[in-house]
Amino acid sequence: MKFGKEFASQMVPEWQAAYVDYSSLKTFLKEIHGVKQKYRQPDTPTRLQRALTLYRSFSGLDPRRNKRGSSFDDHDVENQAILVNSVQGNGSGKYETTFLMVAEEGAEYEQEFFKKLDKELNKVDKFYRSKVEEVMAEAETLTNQMHALIAFRIKVDKLQENFDVSGSNDKIMVSMNALQGTTESDNDAKQSSNCCQEIQEENPKKVMSSIRLAPQEVLNHVKLNEAIQAPFSAAKVYRTSNTNETQMNFSKDNLKKIQNQLKQAFIEFYYKLRLLKNYSFLNVLAFSKIMKKYDKITSRRASKYYMRTVDDSYIGNSDEVTKLMERVEATFIKHFSNSNRSKGMNQLRPKSKKERHSTSFGTGFFAGCTAALILALVLIIHARNILDKEGRVQYMESMFPVYSLFGFMVLHMLMHAGNIYFWRRYRVNYSFIFGFKQGTELGFREVLFLSFGLATLALISVVSNLDMEMDPKTGDYKALTELLPLSLLLLVIIVLLCPFNILYRSSRFFLLRTLFRCICAPLYKVKFQDFYLADQFTSEVQAFRSVEYYICHYGWGDFKLRQNTCKSNDIFNTFYFIVAVVPYWSRLLQCVRRFHDEKDPMQGYNGLKYFLTIVALCTRTAYGLDRGTSWKAVAWTFSAMAALYGTYWDLVVDWGLLQRRSKNRWLRDRLLIPYKSVYFGAMVLNVLLRFAWLQTVLDLSLSLHRETLIAIVASLEIIRRGIWNFFRLENEHLNNVGKFRAFKSVPLPFYNDEDEDRID
Repeated sequence: MKFGKEFASQMVPEWQAAYVDYSSLKTFLKEIHGVKQKYRQPDTPTRLQRALTLYRSFSGLDPRRNKRGSSFDDHDVENQAILVNSVQGNGSGKYETTFLMVAEEGAEYEQEFFKKLDKELNKVDKFYRSKVEEVMAEAETLTNQMHALIAFRIKVDKLQENFDVSGSNDKIMVSMNALQGTTESDNDAKQSSNCCQEIQEENPKKVMSSIRLAPQEVLNHVKLNEAIQAPFSAAKVYRTSNTNETQMNFSKDNLKKIQNQLKQAFIEFYYKLRLLKNYSFLNVLAFSKIMKKYDKITSRRASKYYMRTVDDSYIGNSDEVTKLMERVEATFIKHFSNSNRSKGMNQLRPKSKKERHSTSFGTGFFAGCTAALILALVLIIHARNILDKEGRVQYMESMFPVYSLFGFMVLHMLMHAGNIYFWRRYRVNYSFIFGFKQGTELGFREVLFLSFGLATLALISVVSNLDMEMDPKTGDYKALTELLPLSLLLLVIIVLLCPFNILYRSSRFFLLRTLFRCICAPLYKVKFQDFYLADQFTSEVQAFRSVEYYICHYGWGDFKLRQNTCKSNDIFNTFYFIVAVVPYWSRLLQCVRRFHDEKDPMQGYNGLKYFLTIVALCTRTAYGLDRGTSWKAVAWTFSAMAALYGTYWDLVVDWGLLQRRSKNRWLRDRLLIPYKSVYFGAMVLNVLLRFAWLQTVLDLSLSLHRETLIAIVASLEIIRRGIWNFFRLENEHLNNVGKFRAFKSVPLPFYNDEDEDRID
């Protein structure tokens, strides 16, 4: 692989603009090479002559070298092509290169090249310096957090010893004022005071004064984050206005939560340090590569002069990041992995996920099974002439809604697999946006493996349950085949909840945690993955109704006679509305919570969009159950309003498109896909699929069964959602790139009195 491609592949996607513009510098070199070829003099040394000169220099035959082989040209200004100076300004150094060979042909091209090179060096040096300052400040914060953790741990141990006599394991609420007189051992104080030296030895002046304090005095200067003591983030700890007394819960449960939070904070901080070190290495290497190309094209020896400057710059000479990494490793291994270095380093440096051949084989196997079963299903239908049998209408009414659930699930998973493929292709950092742990995110092959596996099982169930006639003796259908769909659904639920480390447990538990937060809206602070999942559910309304039908169909015993009496049941019809509204209601509550937390009026407008959608959905459902003229007019009105509002929000807010004054007219300034037609096509397709609901109120006379038509419209909505997903994450990624935001913020368990406004 060429260096340019390897360089681009190893970039932090959100920092791409902060790296050396290697491709632009190569373009300058191509222009210089063209000029050199045009104005090449006859006495210009050829490749053979340069090889002979190099041979003589190493063999001692070069007259320009002394007896020891050292060169006289190292400080010979006459042969020096460039002069690099460091200019101090605004408290930081900038580098300016003076090109000395201005009399040569094409010198203006080389001058422009070095101007561009200086600009790139100053850019990366300034960016690296700013990021190092950030991590040094963060290291100081983590130092203070470690002091508080050690003091908290000592206090918990002491209180546990005092109450072991009574055998009490209850949580103990202890006032800070009541504990001020408690003294600790000198060893405990020493353990607390030594923590900072493991993280920061180079900045003793920045260390918090608490390192010289006893553990109890450390706790007097900090408070516990309310998220630790309260089960829900919406709950608030009662604080009196007349006193400064703050209660802290010294329990082992809280100690465990604090340790877990700090552990994640150290892992994320170490990951940031690794990326910074890699950033420095890649940029210095890029300067070295580009200068070697310059020397090769111009036959000069400028690289050694310029690389001296690069090596002496902050990005090439600073070792703060390396030292911080060593101290973080020592602190993490000691306090979070029981001094087990192997265990600690595996957590700090998780191994990159490797593609397994078994996954690829399984994906291909299940994909082949799916294709074969679809072909077999078509042949069986034609061979048995099933479409002309009397039981086909009854089958469509009772069994088709049962199997359509798996079709919706498989289609959504296939769309998600496609999204992952294109996110990776265009370097959208979806794992960071969703907040996955390093190395636990699923690739498109794993998602395809699961989707084709589920499709295979569902199609086996369909093929096994194609009988159109009941048993003449019992008057029932075969109970075994009728229960196959229910068994498959239960299998999916069991696998999803399985606690064993099989079938991507970390991803399953991540999904369950996010689902729980969606259900509990607005009690928890809303993250990106929360409202993203809730948006997916809004496109799976028909799937939720299918689950409701499962409960009715198998709970009322309709499966024995293969009949559908659910729609004549008032309870079923009532929940038919409720089930459809629940995803939108959850999303509305998330908007309310975000409006409360962020004070952003856009969240209020977004909530209004979901409210209109709820009204439109209810009116369309009412019209579908009772075909009246009044319901039709109301359904038309609210559905049109919701569709227009939703379309505008999709294109302008979620996708960031339709910007009239952007560089790409009617799109946005930055695009990941090089073909603009893709964006225009996606916008048109989104509008058309948004209005797929028209068939429910236009009463189109199509030669399709009603259940088939409902399934087609639901599938079109899932496809629209899949397209929306890609451009939504692309826009989120570009927002992160614009802010150089490449790390997730981990909430810290403690805060100082003066930092109350920083509580997460």
